[in-house]
Amino acid sequence: MRRLRRIKILATLGPASSDSATIRKLFEAGADIFRINMSHTSHDKMRELVQTIRNVESSYGRPIGILVDLQGPKLRLGLFGNGPIQLKNGATFVLDSLKEPGDENRVHLPHPEILAALKVGDALLLDDGKVRLIAEECSHDRTVTRVVIGGRMSDRKGVSLPDTDLPMSAMTNKDRADLEAACETGIDWVALSFVQRAEDVIEAKRMIRGRAAVMAKIEKPQAIDRLQDIIDASDALMVARGDLGVEMPLERVPSLQKQMTRLARRAGKPVVIATQMLESMISSPVPTRAEVSDVATAVYEGADAIMLSAESAAGKFAVEAVSTMNRIGEEVERDPTYRTVIAAQRPEPEATAGDAIAGAARHIAETLDLSAIICWTSSGSTALRVARERARVPVVAISPNILTGRKLSVVWGVHCVVAEDAQDQDDMIDRAGSIAFRDGFAKSGQRVIVVAGVPLGTPGTTNMVRIAYVGPTEEAPKTKKKTAEPS
Repeated sequence: MRRLRRIKILATLGPASSDSATIRKLFEAGADIFRINMSHTSHDKMRELVQTIRNVESSYGRPIGILVDLQGPKLRLGLFGNGPIQLKNGATFVLDSLKEPGDENRVHLPHPEILAALKVGDALLLDDGKVRLIAEECSHDRTVTRVVIGGRMSDRKGVSLPDTDLPMSAMTNKDRADLEAACETGIDWVALSFVQRAEDVIEAKRMIRGRAAVMAKIEKPQAIDRLQDIIDASDALMVARGDLGVEMPLERVPSLQKQMTRLARRAGKPVVIATQMLESMISSPVPTRAEVSDVATAVYEGADAIMLSAESAAGKFAVEAVSTMNRIGEEVERDPTYRTVIAAQRPEPEATAGDAIAGAARHIAETLDLSAIICWTSSGSTALRVARERARVPVVAISPNILTGRKLSVVWGVHCVVAEDAQDQDDMIDRAGSIAFRDGFAKSGQRVIVVAGVPLGTPGTTNMVRIAYVGPTEEAPKTKKKTAEPS
């Protein structure tokens, strides 16, 4: 199941794609990692999906990542007494703490933290931004607003606050329960919604206790203002363009997508581009030309992964959507312009041994026209630093840890192989060449470059580069795992 593209595909599971046969087809079509949306999934169903994915993984012998996406706080209006109302431009409308049903003049806002945080001049967006209000008078129990853009309003419509920093956690009680259930089940990534600050990510990590990696969803303007701190605290980013486009001017989203992609790459952390990438394929077997261009743009930018939401979860053409995304990725990466763009965006190496080694490995491999870069990695850090370089040659990560292989399923260009740890450096070099030969990355007599940390099996010690010839052995020798002696 070697992929012919470097960018990874993240497919959301749902009613259209929850059975074993469909998940298998999605994987064969190109999905590298699967997303389970806890907004619509019970704990029992989540466990069932995880087990199904693990069964598919076992049958193909290739690590498959699983991402659980937490719902996050849902801010909504209360109820209206006589059905939907019509808010007119210029009218006054009050949001308050009174629990009585609302009317044309007021409605209950069941979130005291919003009323406490609102300031005069703050915008309130209702129903995915269709209605816009501006706060004119604020107190702890009511906010008087002016309707800037009116429209129809009904029970429990969503509320977004692009100008207001809410003093609340990114996780609700439901999220905490979902998170604990997911970690106990053995998932690989947790996508954290409603992130406003780095402390939100740190709170989630305290709960996770190393059992999964954290992907911060960037969907709020407050997160943009603290982006570097959030990147530093997170293991990966998701550019949640749908919600971001509700709370910010739409014309800003493309440039923010580019900025976040480059900042994440500079930090050596995966970045996923999400929302509405092939949305027309929910009901159509082919995408629009604009959607194809949108997906291609994410590939040209060097994003680690591109995501399907409703297209694969509830659409009529789930497998076709993955296959289409796969073909777009392959075609873009064949374009000679692609390599020029990727190279032009390459960040300077950080002042660490790992970055220096990764940069040198990429330069040597491209200068000598080597067949592949082979990374021996225990924690995945070596592969992450090499992937940051966006090398022209394939990158193969060999790890004794299946959890590391699953985590790397979202990382650009990394083909992960789970194998027993090497006994010593000679064994490491021999087996790297054999695995490269077996999986079709190199032919007999060609050369590969091997990157690793010595002592073997010690996370974060990337400090060795070796050039090795690939022998004719078609099957990598199996070795018993043993503790490596320091050199």
